[in-house]
Amino acid sequence: MRILVIQTAFIGDAILATALLEKLHAQMPDCQIDYLVRKGNEGLFKGHPFLNEVLIWDKKRKYKSLWSLLGKVRKTRYDKLICIQRFGTMGFFTMLSNAKETIGFEKNPFSAFFSVKVKHEIEPGIHEVNRNTRLISFFTDDKVFRPKLYPANADFSKVSIYQEKPYLVMAPTSVWFTKQFPESQWVNLINSLGAKYKIYLLGAPTDFDACERIINQVKEKEAVVNLSGKLSLLESSALMKGAVLNFVNDSAPMHLASSMNAPVCAIYCSTIPGFGFGPLSDFARIVAFEGELDCRPCGLHGKKECPEGHFRCGFDIRTAQLLKVLEEATDMTVY
Repeated sequence: MRILVIQTAFIGDAILATALLEKLHAQMPDCQIDYLVRKGNEGLFKGHPFLNEVLIWDKKRKYKSLWSLLGKVRKTRYDKLICIQRFGTMGFFTMLSNAKETIGFEKNPFSAFFSVKVKHEIEPGIHEVNRNTRLISFFTDDKVFRPKLYPANADFSKVSIYQEKPYLVMAPTSVWFTKQFPESQWVNLINSLGAKYKIYLLGAPTDFDACERIINQVKEKEAVVNLSGKLSLLESSALMKGAVLNFVNDSAPMHLASSMNAPVCAIYCSTIPGFGFGPLSDFARIVAFEGELDCRPCGLHGKKECPEGHFRCGFDIRTAQLLKVLEEATDMTVY
């Protein structure tokens, strides 16, 4: 049997969808699994042991790339095509795929043409991996697997130079402003730590300047290293695996931590874990504003600016809340 899984959304979504790859392989170890992702996310799956092929959709060449992929997919004629993406482009692609069986969410505009349609609802306490699992439970079972990535030995070797003493990883940025713990708050956190830990700031190349601004404001500058743009996604995952604790926003690095079962403190500003995208590591703690705000949450995915202009959901989180999580993580760490 040959199966194609489609998730062409952002990095975090592509990581969460690996829970299905784990489940499919566990239940049908002889099936061939291909994975279609957007260009830029393919590095996550380099050397993935359960994938036969990673197909790449280049959204900058949107329709030309799409038609080229469609020709290839139609020739393959997959036994099952599982479209996790809920938007129209991939629904249209699924409809024309020539797969023997097409499976997707009812919310997709082209779901009327799918062989199997599954409800996708934002329900309190239900994680996205559970919602995704419903897509395949009818031919497998209800067991939910964790998302997982597979950095190579070379990835772990690359980051070993940063692991000579206990360290923390911080991923201070996000695509969305209201998901991003404020820079001044990161400075407060780092200043409260002194030089006890080495601190590594992770991000994309475009995050380098933001991380530099943070470093320029801290007292112990030599304790903080800006690794934005210097590590691949899998190398970043390998580094997070060995950290005493990873401080992250409600963003892609949180899902990187989940994929490695790395200890994580997820900082929620405008969004809430009740949407179903929270951390899944064994040691996973959530920190958020402890009071009540009528405006929170202000959206499912965050916004480019605070609609109310005060951004209290970020600025009113106390450093002591974060230090409490670090203390708990430290108590559980054996050096």
